[in-house]
Amino acid sequence: MKRNATAVWNGSLKEGSGKLTTQSKTLENTQYSFKSRFEDGVGTNPEELVAAAHAGCFTMQLSAFIGEAGFEIESITTQCAINLVTGTIIGSHLTVNAKISGISESVFQELVAKAEKNCPISKLFNTEITTTATLL
Repeated sequence: MKRNATAVWNGSLKEGSGKLTTQSKTLENTQYSFKSRFEDGVGTNPEELVAAAHAGCFTMQLSAFIGEAGFEIESITTQCAINLVTGTIIGSHLTVNAKISGISESVFQELVAKAEKNCPISKLFNTEITTTATLL
């Protein structure tokens, strides 16, 4: 399986702007710019998209592991914070809240750690990944 997205940029770094389009058209000519990345401009930015990808991928991987372990998922909510410092992503932190029927805290934490290490986006990263997980 291959997925793709296209970025088009016009102008200089600080004054220019770009548009992102994904294969699925979920993003279609979505604006991004220096201001949306480093200030408070309107639009998305690469780090926000990476955070969405990591949160989504991790959550799906965790749901697979929980299901394989025989537990029923009511809900899993994951927030991802990408930390960009001087041009380098130095960390991705996942904050997870889950409602899972019948699972113990220890089994839940084991499956969270397993998902953190095994989701495809985590495997793509060359940075520290941390997780705070709460069983509701």
